[in-house]
Amino acid sequence: MLLNQFLLLSAILFTIGVYGVIVRKNGVLVLMSIELVLNAVNINLIVFSTYWGVAGQVFALFTIAIAAAEVGVGLAIVLLIYRNLRSADIDELDEMKG
Repeated sequence: MLLNQFLLLSAILFTIGVYGVIVRKNGVLVLMSIELVLNAVNINLIVFSTYWGVAGQVFALFTIAIAAAEVGVGLAIVLLIYRNLRSADIDELDEMKG
């Protein structure tokens, strides 16, 4: 496959992820959208590593580790928000001030 096809796939995944972060109000769906963005970055890193021999695969592994930590912390925060508010709606977070 060509480099352009992988870059197009990555751009589509990145766009869907950014759109999901901006539009969604549910905390879990926002976390899933962030995962799409990180997977688009991983595709770019591995494709460029394959074509030009850079150490992109190592950076992709670091990105996967960061994504796993982000999911763990993010889900814990969303569960605490749900426990306190009985809703995972991000728009209601301004009520938790102070």
